[in-house]
Amino acid sequence: MASPAGQRILVVDDEPSIVDAVATALRYEGFDVEEATTGRAALDAVGRREPDLIILDWMLPDIEGIEVGRRLRADGYGTAVLFLTAKDATENKVEALRAGGDDYVTKPFSLAEIVARAQAILRRTRGALPGDMLRFADLVLDEARHEVHRGDTPIALTATEFSLLRYFMLNPRRVLSKAQILQNVWRYDFGGNSNVVETYVSYLRKKLDAEGPPLIKTVRQAGYMLETPGR
Repeated sequence: MASPAGQRILVVDDEPSIVDAVATALRYEGFDVEEATTGRAALDAVGRREPDLIILDWMLPDIEGIEVGRRLRADGYGTAVLFLTAKDATENKVEALRAGGDDYVTKPFSLAEIVARAQAILRRTRGALPGDMLRFADLVLDEARHEVHRGDTPIALTATEFSLLRYFMLNPRRVLSKAQILQNVWRYDFGGNSNVVETYVSYLRKKLDAEGPPLIKTVRQAGYMLETPGR
């Protein structure tokens, strides 16, 4: 599948051979790729030119990839992040998500898998909408600008939080199961682990609820629903 022109990816790993292989595979697919081998270099690169996606190694020689992800989120960057790591425990996957990651691949990996994951993340974070604006209650989602407002207040969301809210706003007042959310937001079953949905719904709720009455309702044993406050 051809990649949309202009999409930029930053590849960060302390092993030059991995950086070169991943970057070459992505350039072959049409992506604009920048490379870095340290956490500080990655932060500098994002500061100069924010990419659409960062492929980020967990273990770096100066600043761990997890900490790089946390710093980017703390600084307000919404860039999607795909973590690379040799760790395969569930708690490490959850930690990667909590650090602002959008996906997680364990080493050793195939280049085809990296390309497929990158394309899937970019499809869901930059996918087309039926129109540029979505509205629900006092929420406004602007796809063209990749911005969300509640009333007059801007709400900073990560790429995955934005995609999750978009899916809710495309399906207002409908109960959405975890399986449906996984399929439509992550585009695959994420290893069958529905905890990622709970984690991201929690993050999204916290940000939305800080600016007004709760909008995302939990429907016991069924899923979640975007609902008008008080109903």
